[in-house]
Order: sequence, then C-alpha cells, then structure tokens
Amino acid sequence: MTKAQAAKRIEALRHEVNHHRYLYHVLDRQEISDTVLDALKHELFLLEQQFPELVTNDSPTQRVGGEAAEAFQKVPHERPMLSMEDVFTPDEFNDWYRKLAVRARQEKLEVYCMVKLDGLAVSLTYTGRVLTMAATRGDGKVGEDVTHTVRTIESVPLRLREPTVAERKVLPFLKSVPHKIEVRGEVYMPVKAFEAMNRAREKAGEKTFANPRNVAAGSIRQINPKMAAERPLAFIAWDLVTDLGQATHVQDMEILKALGFVVSREDMVARSPREVESFWKRTQARRSKLPFWVDGTVVRVNDNALSDRLGVIGKTPRGLVAWKFPAEEVTTRLVGVSWTIGRTGVVTPVAELTPVWVGGTTVQHATLHNMDEIDRLGARIGDTVIVKKAGDIIPKVVQVLPDLRTGKEKRIQPPKEIDGAPVYRKEGEVALYCSDVQSFDRRLRAISYAVGKDGIDIDGLGPKTVEQLLDGGLIAHVWDLYTLTKDDFLSLEGFAEVSARKLFDEIQRHETIELEKFVTALGIQHVGSETARDLASHFGTLEALMEASKDDLLAVEGGGEVMVGALMGFFGDHQNQIQIAAFLKQGGRVTKFVRAGGNTLEGKNFVLTGTLDSLSRDEAKKAILAQGGRVAGSVSAKTGFVVVGADPGSKLKNAQQLGVRLLNEWEFLVMLGRV
Repeated sequence: MTKAQAAKRIEALRHEVNHHRYLYHVLDRQEISDTVLDALKHELFLLEQQFPELVTNDSPTQRVGGEAAEAFQKVPHERPMLSMEDVFTPDEFNDWYRKLAVRARQEKLEVYCMVKLDGLAVSLTYTGRVLTMAATRGDGKVGEDVTHTVRTIESVPLRLREPTVAERKVLPFLKSVPHKIEVRGEVYMPVKAFEAMNRAREKAGEKTFANPRNVAAGSIRQINPKMAAERPLAFIAWDLVTDLGQATHVQDMEILKALGFVVSREDMVARSPREVESFWKRTQARRSKLPFWVDGTVVRVNDNALSDRLGVIGKTPRGLVAWKFPAEEVTTRLVGVSWTIGRTGVVTPVAELTPVWVGGTTVQHATLHNMDEIDRLGARIGDTVIVKKAGDIIPKVVQVLPDLRTGKEKRIQPPKEIDGAPVYRKEGEVALYCSDVQSFDRRLRAISYAVGKDGIDIDGLGPKTVEQLLDGGLIAHVWDLYTLTKDDFLSLEGFAEVSARKLFDEIQRHETIELEKFVTALGIQHVGSETARDLASHFGTLEALMEASKDDLLAVEGGGEVMVGALMGFFGDHQNQIQIAAFLKQGGRVTKFVRAGGNTLEGKNFVLTGTLDSLSRDEAKKAILAQGGRVAGSVSAKTGFVVVGADPGSKLKNAQQLGVRLLNEWEFLVMLGRV
C-alpha cells in the first residue's frame, strides 16, 4: 500500500470509528458489534504503525499517550468556573426563585433543570476543532492541566463532530463554528462500572474505593494516562461557554450534542416553581436507577442574556442554584465517645461509630454537641443510633433506637479530667471546659511534631491545618487523620477541591510508615528520632517493641531507666493501645526496620569531632546509622572509633587517653565505602 492509499484508508477508518463512537455514547445506539469496532480500531492502529508520519493527535488511537506528565501545569480560566448557591427545601428554592423573578422584573422565569452529577468538573478547549486543553476547576480562577488523562475518556471527542446539513438548518449557529470553543462538563464513573471494579478489587484482595466521585477525581489526576485509561470513566457536557449566537441554554445543549458530546437525557425546561419541584422529586425518586451518582438538581435561567445580566454575587452566579436532595440518614452503632478540646477550652463529645456509608462518604465520627444533648437523646455506648449528614459536612447523631438495646449498653459519663487537668462546667452554660488552657496547645504541638519531617513527614499538613482539624472536633489524635475524607478538608477555611484532594491523597500515601518514623510520631517522652531509630534497629518490628519487657528495653544501646520507664508506661496505656490498633485496623501499616546501607558497620560505635570537608556532621551521622553503626555524643570505653576532622574538641584528648582508635576523614570514607 502506498502512502497516499494509506492516508485515504486511515481517514476513512477514523471517520467510521468516530461515527460509531457518536452513535454509542451520544445517541445510545449501536449499528455494529464491539468486536467489529475493535477490528476497525486495530486496522487503523496497524496502518498508523506502518506510516507513523500520518498519526495525528485527534486519531482514535491516540487516547492513551505513552508518556506520563511530569507535573500538573496551572491553567487560568478565561471565564471563572464559579460555584453554586445551595438550597435544600422547597421554601428555600421558592425564595431563590421569587428574588430572581423580582430582580429580572418577570412574573415567571423559564428555567432549565438538570441532574447534578457527583463527579469532577472539567473545562475542555478545542482549537481548530481539536481538543487542545482539559483543565480542572481548581479554585475557580486557575485549574490544572489534565489533558493527558481526559483524552483517555471515550465519550470525550478528540475532534468536534461535523454537523449534518439537517442539523445546520435547525441550528444556524453551527454554520460557522469558531476557531476556539470551550465546553464544560462532568467526568464521572458510571455506577455499574464502579460496582464491577470494586467487586474485582475485593476478589483480588485489594482495597475497594469509597465512591465513584473519588475514583473519577483520583483517576483524572494521575500522572500516567495509562492509569486513567484503565478506569471506565465517562463525560457529560453541561455548558457551552463560547458564544455561537445561541439565545438559550436549551440551544447550548443542542449544539453540544451536534458537536459530538454526551448530554443528559434527564433534563427539562420548567416554567414555574411547581414544575421544578416536580422534576426535583422525580429525580430524587429515580436516583438509584440512574446510571450515574447524583446529589441533587441544578436549576439555571434558560435565557442566556438574562443570566449574564443577573450577574454574580460573591463567587456564585445569581441565575444558577443547586437544589440538593434531603440529608441522608442511616443507622449504626455508637461504640465509644472521645472528648476533644477546642481553643477556648470547650470540651466536646464526639461519637465513635461503627463505620457507615452516609451522604457519599464513610463516617466514623459524629458530633454529640454536649452532655445536655447526650441526656436528651438518652444515648449510651453500644446503642444503635441514627446518624444524619445534612448540607454541612460534619455528621451528627440525631436519634437513639432504644428498642434495639441488648442490656450491655453503658451510660456516657463526662470526663472528670483530661491530660491530668480538671474538667468543669460554668454556671448557666451547657458546655464543659478543661481547666488547662494549654491542653489544646499540647495536642496541637504533639500532632504537628508527629506529622513533621522526623515523624510521618506529611507534606502540606502544617500547624494551622492541624489547629483547624482539632478545633472542629475532626481529630483528637494523630491517627484520626487516617479516618478523614476529602470532604472533611473542604469544610476547613482556605481549602478548595484541589487542595483538599491533594492533602487527602498525601495522607493516604503515608498509610505505610517506617518503624523508626512511627515510633518518633508516637511522641513518647524521652524518645526522640535518634532513640526511635535505635529501638527500631534493635527490635525490628512494632510488635516486638510493644511486647518488649523491661530487661529487653534495657538491652538497647543507650537505654536507661528513665527512657525504659517512659516506654513501658506508654505501651502499657490502654488508650495508646487502642489508638495504634485503630490505625492498623483501618489499613495503616508499619514496616520492618531495614538498613539502606546494609550491616557493614553493625556493632561499631562512633564519636564525631571537628569539621569534615566532604560531609556535614549530620550527613556523617546518617551514613553511619544507614550501615548499622551507632553514634554517641561522648567518648567512653564502649567507643570503637573517633572520627577526627579539622579543629577537634576535647573528645580527641579523651579518645587518646582511653586508647580509642582515631580515624581521619580519608580513613572514615574508606570505611563507609565511599572511596
């Protein structure tokens, strides 16, 4: 086959594959079988392999790129991707509709009703009809470039479809499509595909995903597009940003469909609040039967010019509202109560629950507000309770089901003290207070230290965020971080979709922790990072350390009575045991101690004095530890070597008096295997 013949065949194959993609994804029709379509794609792939110079970016074979992106580039939105005002009841919606009608000086408004998909909003830019950019919402003004992963989604056109003559007659706006077009929509994972994927993961012994939205968001933000291509993602368009002369949102959707995009078949135009409420109720009743997850409906003014004139208030357009479905309520067991201390000293009871799925997230904690609320509910530990998650993020216990009691339930008693400080109630107030105002600060410092460089090393989790989490009652201990969802971070000031996802992912990446870092993070008195490494090196595993006897601990190099007492007290404390067990039960893992540099210096004790040319004091110390050696701060009879640099101190004289072997820098580097 000549190059010219190949070019002609390739063009015909591309047209045919794109035609069947449009039939399947947009019109929900199928003229040929999947195997026939696969055969067409395979022939196209082979021809492009034979004539690589004929490959174009918009070819159906190029959905999955071979190279991973190095980083996510920032993308400024030419038109902000604004958030929506939320309403939850018919009264709230009617109030929004009435105010809008008054402002628009119209008795009745024509509005466009859409299902509100629970996915990831993205913006697609087409230049010369070819997809050139896909970006996340980000903070509304600046998103992230995710073109490499969005290209893998079959329902996203790589090239805009050429409308038929009949379509151009009905939609005259299509006669001259601009060089650059922006489309917005939602990336989501179909319910059936999500359920099938989780079944397969469970069968393979892998951790299942929490919900389709998390999978969609996580997949799109993969560095490697092949990872995203393995997930059965889909895309629905819900807005045409570019002005082609269309007057209504109905026309927006008709144009999008003609250009090759999937649009929702559930949408409708309403001309009164009653019709909108009917749509809202119908969608709510059908939500379990829909092919995608929805959490409400979106209502927008159908007249585009009027929508623009209504403008924006704060960060939300006036002509657009999200009417969310009522709060979900579920039952679960109250297995315990923890007490958190806020910045003002207020002590708040937090229900510890058997994990339960509610409102799109797995919930393990819920607020109980105060002791008066506990008494009003009649709540006891062991009760079956109803948990409600409303439009706000933090769930709450709203009812107890006493008929389900077994007789083993225990009354909830307020704490008499926390961290050794008395707890009291002010006259005339329902809140409890901790008399030690430093208690909050102690927890803040302890958690901040635990997640720092010497400990778990969670990037982006600074004291300010820890303070917000503590103050909101979302965490009480460092291991509570692993029970948080992305939505928990979205409830904090300063967090948007991208930043919340980033920190959530960062915490999940640290579910596996090196033993020495884990011991450091425990914050045991008299046990710093160096001692933690000695303990890790000596015992090898967390289980061995926790089960160690006093004599076992005293056998650790440098382990004195004070340190051993602190360790025995810490690991013997029931609450500390519960915290560690909870971390391990929810997927946390503490690795065995492994020396990166082998054991070439095992059993050898070093002291460093003076300044080395090739290594800093800290680098020299780490090099010794990495190969199994030990480093002490002073010379003793147990010292094997003293490394002597420029301008040594009194340690040199002590070593000479004790007859300890001295190493110059060259000899030290030879021992390390660096020369």
